[in-house]
Amino acid sequence: MTLRVALVGGPMYDHLYSIVRSFDAEVVVHADHPTLNREVAARLHAGERLDVISTHSKYAPSQAQWLTPLDHLIDTSGLAPLAVDLCRFDGQQFCVPRLIDVRIMWARADRVEMVPDTWHELASSGIAYGFPGRESGLFGTFFELVVGAGGQLFDANGAPTINSPEAVAAVETLCRLAANAPSDLPEWHYDQVDAALLSGRVDAAGAWPGAWGSIRESALAEVLRPHPYPAGSVRRVSYAGCHAWAVPQTCGDTTGALALIEALTQQSAHELDARHGSVCAHVDAFAAVEPDSDLDRQRRAITARTISESMITYPPHPRFPELEDAAWAAINGALRGSCSPSEAVSTMQTVAERVLT
Repeated sequence: MTLRVALVGGPMYDHLYSIVRSFDAEVVVHADHPTLNREVAARLHAGERLDVISTHSKYAPSQAQWLTPLDHLIDTSGLAPLAVDLCRFDGQQFCVPRLIDVRIMWARADRVEMVPDTWHELASSGIAYGFPGRESGLFGTFFELVVGAGGQLFDANGAPTINSPEAVAAVETLCRLAANAPSDLPEWHYDQVDAALLSGRVDAAGAWPGAWGSIRESALAEVLRPHPYPAGSVRRVSYAGCHAWAVPQTCGDTTGALALIEALTQQSAHELDARHGSVCAHVDAFAAVEPDSDLDRQRRAITARTISESMITYPPHPRFPELEDAAWAAINGALRGSCSPSEAVSTMQTVAERVLT
C-alpha cells in the first residue's frame, strides 16, 4: 500500500526527504508549516487517509483528536528527554521529535561593528534586523519580547493576561524594528528572513539552526557571525519547540507508517539533519557530527547555551493555534500601521479570552 505523507517544506527540511522517496510513498502535502497545518487539519477533519505527517510539538495538542498515541510503538530511548517530553500531551506521546528549533542571531561583521545585546539596543541602533512579519514566527518574536521583559501571556492557571504594558511595549518594539527593515517585512515567512539576510537586504536576523546550510554556502559566509539572541530587560529568551513525526488515526497502513518513522528517526537520518545545521533530537547523532569550522563551532556553542538557558515554549492547549493565528494578524496590522500597538494587544486579549477560557 502506497503511504500518503504530508511534509513540512523548505531548505531547512527538504534534505531528509530522500528517505521518504526510498519508500513506496506519495507526498500529498509539501508546504511551509502554517500551510501544512491548514491542509492537514482540513484533510483529517474530512476523514481523509494520511499515514505519516510532519507536525510540531506546539501544534500536536490541537491535532491530538486525530493522532495515534505512539507510546510503546516507537523507540525514543536514543532521543533527548527534553525533546521527547515536549512531544507529549495529556500523558501520551502523540509525536516523535525530529529536531529542536531555537533561534540565535546572525549579524554582518562588515556592517555591524557593535552587535546589540538587547532588544532595546537593537531597536535604537538603526540596524536593519530581519524577523518573520507574519504567522507563528511573528507571534513567537512577540512572545519572546514579552517574557524577556518580565511579562507573561498566561497566568499559572492558563488564563490569558496578554493586555499588559509589557505586551504593548513588545509590539512597539516590533514596529520600530520593522521601520528599520525593508518595507515588505510584514509579508515575510521564515525562509524570506533567511533570504533577506543572505542577499544583504538586512544587516542581521534571527535564524533557526536549519539555516546554517544556506549561511555556510552563501557568498556572505565570510562576514556573517553568530551571536546570542537579543535579551529583554529582565532575561534572554528564545521561543522554541520540536519538529516531529506523527501517525494520524486515518492511517491505512500502520506497519508501513511506523517503518517510515523508524527510518526517519534512526541515527543516520538525524546525522543528516545535524550536518545541515539542525539540532537533531538524537543525542548520539548530534555528538557524532563534528563542527566543520570554527564558525560552526561558535554557532553550535551559542545554540546549545540558548537551549540550556534561554528556551521557552508555549502552553500545551488544543486551541492555542487559534489564538496564535489571531494574534499574529493583530501584530501584523500594527506593523502595517492599520492599528496601534495598544489596539493590537487589546484584540489579542479579547480573542484569547474567547478561545482559551
